[in-house]
Amino acid sequence: MNVRRRLISGTAVAAATALGLATLSACSSDSAAAANTDKFDVVASFYPMAFLAERIGGDHVHVTSLTEPGQEPHDLEISAKQTAALQESDAVLYLKNLQPSVDDAVAQSEVKTKIDAASLTTLEKHGNEVGGHAAEHDDHENEELAGLDPHIWLDPVRYSQVAEGVGKAFEKADPDHAADYRTNTAALVKDLGALNTEFVNGLADTKTKVFVTTHAAFGYLAERYGLTEESISGLDPESEPSAARVKELEKMAEADGVTTVFYETLVSDRTAKTIASDANLRTDVLDPIEGITEKSRGKDYFSVQQANLKALQTALGTK
Repeated sequence: MNVRRRLISGTAVAAATALGLATLSACSSDSAAAANTDKFDVVASFYPMAFLAERIGGDHVHVTSLTEPGQEPHDLEISAKQTAALQESDAVLYLKNLQPSVDDAVAQSEVKTKIDAASLTTLEKHGNEVGGHAAEHDDHENEELAGLDPHIWLDPVRYSQVAEGVGKAFEKADPDHAADYRTNTAALVKDLGALNTEFVNGLADTKTKVFVTTHAAFGYLAERYGLTEESISGLDPESEPSAARVKELEKMAEADGVTTVFYETLVSDRTAKTIASDANLRTDVLDPIEGITEKSRGKDYFSVQQANLKALQTALGTK
């Protein structure tokens, strides 16, 4: 992994956790309190998993995210305290092959209920993903996932499939509250269906179908709605693109009527602004929703996705 990416050490995460600097939501708490509550204790690997756990679990669950708000999740290093809390929890919800330290901790833990979101839907390869972080951490155990795009949560349809699988897992693990989990899952699936409809209708008639991003995170979203994502630097949003790639993007932008270079909230916008300036394009945010911070255009998954839709409509030119 590129050493220039902003890593937060296990020590720093543990310190931030101990101080309680950030919580996911009212249902969440620091990782030291991840287990041994009077609720169904769920450890989630990062925001999209925690959001599912909270929406499906409702009042019956106590959810903790291993990734702090504002922390880039791909390079998470789990602290000893988080590992210990994971061991004592009732369930863990994670996305295999996205965060290697999480995969290792889950594999070594004795948590009874291990829910891998990647197993609840289908994964595909999307150009820039090949040779990215998934491939870097390939081993015999994860060989079948190497090079596959992990960003399934950005496609409301795939995210809905994951939600249904999580709901069933919660029902099995905590049967006393199965009826509520079933009801909550159905409500979430309905909301995701409505979001999908918003995207279908909102992107059906645009002047161009091509958009440029710094981070190759939107392959599933693009595929779902008939768009084409062109990434500046593949999976690492802070790596420097080659001169040839910049020239290629400038030609493509002119040919395809591209107006905007998108960057994300958790990393610097320097590369996006440099390329946009050279090609006379504007910049805007397209959020991969890997974490919610004060800079996010919305307070939860749905509001950020709706902001993403508006940004895409503006950039692509709705007719």
